[in-house]
Amino acid sequence: MSGGTAALIVAGGRGTRMGADLPKQYLDIGGRTILARSVSAFLDLPDIAVVQVVIAAGDEALCADALRGLNDARLRPPVPGGATRALSVRAGLDALADAGPDHVLIHDAARPFVPAEVILAVLAALGDAEGAFAALPVVDALWRADGDRDYAPVPRAGLYRAQTPQGFRFDAIRAAHARAPADAADDVEVARAAGLEVRLVEGSEENFKITTEADLRRARRHLDAP
Repeated sequence: MSGGTAALIVAGGRGTRMGADLPKQYLDIGGRTILARSVSAFLDLPDIAVVQVVIAAGDEALCADALRGLNDARLRPPVPGGATRALSVRAGLDALADAGPDHVLIHDAARPFVPAEVILAVLAALGDAEGAFAALPVVDALWRADGDRDYAPVPRAGLYRAQTPQGFRFDAIRAAHARAPADAADDVEVARAAGLEVRLVEGSEENFKITTEADLRRARRHLDAP
């Protein structure tokens, strides 16, 4: 492959807040693992030329079990990531370099219900921008608190909740990650620090991140919804 769009699925987290025996991306919801659902969301789109999963070192068997049955030539063998999310993304970008994609969509495995229209909106924005990401405006009242008595309102105008995928021109984001700090919060932070133009596109409430046991229950309710 040379050119086209790659999807990079970040699946190296330990999911300690979940309190489960397995990292959350390997948990089953509705007969499929969270990781398999996230990977499939991209494989279902002909716009995606290659999919690369990044896992924690030692999770090879877990990943193989989680993705069993996904026999798509576009899905590459997983690669081990680093000690932080930023280092894992860097490892995934390096693994994709030989494929020579024009663009890359970086997505958290813990968002298994990302709609196709969100993925395609991020990709479309890359037609005239160096980067783009999905986000939703903050609609709830916000308060900054110090303890349970000392608190003050925080204006929510112009505040957004970032989601993934976050898409970029491949060479630009790879170069940005190569010199970014290991503790960067997300890829938009890395891109903006490197001076890249990043556009915001509308996300989706369906594209929620599974982090806690309550999120897992929400995911199962989501699958049961008519």
